[in-house]
Amino acid sequence: WFPKVGVFQADGTWNCHQFHASTEFFSDFGVYDVRLTLPGDMVLGSTGRILRVEKNPNGTRTWFIHAEDVHDFAWAASPEFRERTDRFEHPDLPSVDIRLLYQPEHRGQVERMIRAVKAALEKYGLWFGPYPYDHLTVIDPAYGSRTGGMEYPTFFTAGTRFWNPFGGGSPEGVTVHEFGHQIWYGVVATNEFEDAWMDEGFNTFSTGRVMFAVYGPRSYVRRYFHGFLPVLFRDIRDRRSIYRLAAYRSAAFTELPNTPSYLYYPPTGRNITYSKTALWLYTLEKYLGWPTLHRILAAYYRRYRFAHPKPEDFFRTAEEISGRDLTWFFDQVYRSNVIFDYAVTGVYAYPKPRPPTEKDRAEADAARPKLYRSHVVVQRKGGGVFPVDVLIVFEDGKVEIRHWDGMRPWIMYEFERPSPVLYAVVDPKENLGLDIHRTNNGRYRKSRAGFPAWKWALRWMVWLQNMALQVISYG
Repeated sequence: WFPKVGVFQADGTWNCHQFHASTEFFSDFGVYDVRLTLPGDMVLGSTGRILRVEKNPNGTRTWFIHAEDVHDFAWAASPEFRERTDRFEHPDLPSVDIRLLYQPEHRGQVERMIRAVKAALEKYGLWFGPYPYDHLTVIDPAYGSRTGGMEYPTFFTAGTRFWNPFGGGSPEGVTVHEFGHQIWYGVVATNEFEDAWMDEGFNTFSTGRVMFAVYGPRSYVRRYFHGFLPVLFRDIRDRRSIYRLAAYRSAAFTELPNTPSYLYYPPTGRNITYSKTALWLYTLEKYLGWPTLHRILAAYYRRYRFAHPKPEDFFRTAEEISGRDLTWFFDQVYRSNVIFDYAVTGVYAYPKPRPPTEKDRAEADAARPKLYRSHVVVQRKGGGVFPVDVLIVFEDGKVEIRHWDGMRPWIMYEFERPSPVLYAVVDPKENLGLDIHRTNNGRYRKSRAGFPAWKWALRWMVWLQNMALQVISYG
């Protein structure tokens, strides 16, 4: 709503991109003193702190606002806003005054939004670094206004609707996500014209981790009657490892992530920026362990607060803190568009033939336990290479876990046991979040194609029986 000021960079050049609809902005930090004169019935929220409000003779009012160390200024005003204030307190983090401006019809979700803001302040603060301002304004925009889910320094829009069952991830998810931009967009402040993934992707990963830690797995919500009636299916729950997989899968082949963001192929750029980045950070977490990735992200945030870092700054920090050469990983997930796809393609077992025996030993020979020779074949179908575990389960309940570096196109495991192999799974803990086809990761020796249908049929049969009993009881 005002001309953006270009960024004079450390190398002596100006960064002044034109606006691109598929990316956001890049600005430098400064001090804002703002006066806004609006109709007197307006309720105003904005970046910074409102110092005072003066009434004017013509019935308008003027708001005097001040903000320091921010790289943008935004505001929202409406006569419909209702105000709820609160304060975040934590023994290990700075206190923050919270101001929520919400729609009257969303009054029943106010406490949920406040709780989500506090959860985000706590988790982001303890994991990555404290929110550096002592105030935060949250806007609940009018439904259908298409202004929800947007971030600005010390100020963001969340968004909800009249009926939103708890457990489906809304409005908690958007609230946590938009707060998270205060860290990766507002403070670290990367160049989103060129490296949007350093904010959006980092924040998508962070949001997923906070939501899972605070609320657990999200249940599936299906809306009926043109989106009016939500139904929460508690038995259908997502996991962090698959949360963004479908979006990434549709874009996996289309773009090199190290392409400047404003040049991304428009239909799929968002999925590379958000989903692929979140998935490779998840994969890095599983590879290094959360304590190590936690230290990497905290060091990165601490070093590059108010500093506009570039991709190599993060890669260098990751290698330094982890003590590992991660070039092989970043070459695959950032500098190329190779596909990760590991699959169990064969599970076989057959009795091991015995050598001929003398007639007088036949009886003793028959008493020996039968041996089975089992084979498990695992393939790397994509170009991406990542170390994986292979879980092999036998019919007698015994389990084998083999570690494979994943370098060759395939590997075969062979066993001789009294019990044949039952099934095998590659990457059983789903550590490789970038594996685009998880459905081929496991295979039974004998097909069990009808099992899922029976499982769900029995579940619905129990529900139907209960309903019938209710009708009979009250009939």
